[in-house]
Amino acid sequence: MPPTAPPTTLEILTHPSLAPLRHGFFTRKGGASSGLFSGLNCGRGSSDQQAIVAINRARVAAAMGVGPDRLATVHQTHSDKVVTLRQDDDPAALAVTEADGIVTATPGIAVAVLTADCQPVLFADPEAGVIGAAHAGWKGALGGILDATVAAMRAAGAENIRAVIGPCISQRAYEVGEDFMDRFTAEDESHERFFSGGPNGRPMFNLPGFGLARLRDLGVDADWIGHCTYGDPARFFSYRRATHEGAADYGRLISAITL
Repeated sequence: MPPTAPPTTLEILTHPSLAPLRHGFFTRKGGASSGLFSGLNCGRGSSDQQAIVAINRARVAAAMGVGPDRLATVHQTHSDKVVTLRQDDDPAALAVTEADGIVTATPGIAVAVLTADCQPVLFADPEAGVIGAAHAGWKGALGGILDATVAAMRAAGAENIRAVIGPCISQRAYEVGEDFMDRFTAEDESHERFFSGGPNGRPMFNLPGFGLARLRDLGVDADWIGHCTYGDPARFFSYRRATHEGAADYGRLISAITL
């Protein structure tokens, strides 16, 4: 059976904007995985041993004060799809649902997303009792996943929404191509401000800056926790770092919130 209590070695980053709700951006520390996935790999889609991933997820659930079957994640596809979990829904059944955002007003459920450079965004309106989580890489953020998550929260009764972007790749590590930048400026010329010139003469993209601007334009009180996944291998998994190192796979970080 998976452990019912989290080990003291778990490292859980929190932010005052989401208080008093229990939440956390989990680092890779304190997990049972080894090798490429050393630490708290919570990605069912990775090639890690699934029994070990289940142990890691159980530790996260325990830290959130819920059972493993109440830790809700979806099958993420870089979309703008959001699901709303209601009282009678089974959180565990969401595992095969294609979406990139989860919203609920039901206590006792921890909604969570998995990332490895993309933005994990946790949302809360403590007064209304509505929470949300979104996986927002560049494609999802540009395509409207943040907008859709905020809309779903408001439909569930939220009015004063706070959001925190967790550890993700920072601008100094995110070199992109001119065609990438063109996709953003084609939507809005002002998006050029999220790009700067890099050391190799290629654009550097400010993913959390773009996310913050998008959220604030939606009327959300938003912050970034300020940690770069690429630049801190001891604490964070990173898809881009794994690619640059020629690694066969990479771990997935988890971020969760509960009422």
